[in-house]
Amino acid sequence: MTAATLVARLRAAGCVYAEDEAEILLEAARSAQELDTMVQRRVEGLPLEHIVGWAAFHGLRIKVAPGVFVPRLRTEFLVVQAAQILRRLQRTTGRGLNAVALDLCCGSGAIAAALGAEFPGLEIHAADIDQAAVECAAENLAHLSGAAYCGDLLAPLPPDLRGRIGIITANAPYVPTQDIAFMPQEARFFEPDAALNGGDDGLDIQRRIAADAPEWLRPGGHLIMETSPTQAAESVRILERNGFRASSVHSEVLDGTAVVGLFSGGD
Repeated sequence: MTAATLVARLRAAGCVYAEDEAEILLEAARSAQELDTMVQRRVEGLPLEHIVGWAAFHGLRIKVAPGVFVPRLRTEFLVVQAAQILRRLQRTTGRGLNAVALDLCCGSGAIAAALGAEFPGLEIHAADIDQAAVECAAENLAHLSGAAYCGDLLAPLPPDLRGRIGIITANAPYVPTQDIAFMPQEARFFEPDAALNGGDDGLDIQRRIAADAPEWLRPGGHLIMETSPTQAAESVRILERNGFRASSVHSEVLDGTAVVGLFSGGD
């Protein structure tokens, strides 16, 4: 199959970035037969990342498996926000980074992997309710000596992390339940509902995280959560009601929105 033929098939199937996808498929396929199979699966709607086994994220190749939430470009904005905080910490201490980061609702562990790659010495942890996602995260974090835990939000974390975490990043599900039906089929059919469904207004999981995070953060620690532009004001209020000094930030380049909360420790 020529590259032009492949692009044409992908474009006919509705793939917006047909040229980019064709390049990835041609690189991944080890034979013409395997390429035909991959293309057919993509035409049938399977996410490209599940077909090739990895997703591009913040300059890394992140392993993903079928059924695991695929990290989006906009979520790189959480990495950017966390990195700014960690760099300030490095400048303040004037020595090597001694900090603990948690990637909550981690999926494949993409955020944790990106932060670990950028900040050697950062103690990395990740947690998710989905076992398949945690297995991917463990593999993606192995070379960083990062740990991944399976369970409901903060519940599976080891007790000795309580009060020690400097940064919690969370791409918690924030799609309102009634809006799931209007999402692209790649998400609706091939990613777990638990990774998408945020309840009636989309913010149920954010409320739980904001309520529980202070117990695990050190004084001066931060909670950074992905949200949408229309939900950002309420996401800020959620953090403020739980003792955070909070604000929202947005990136036009990454099309990402986040709320950043500073935990004072009750001072």
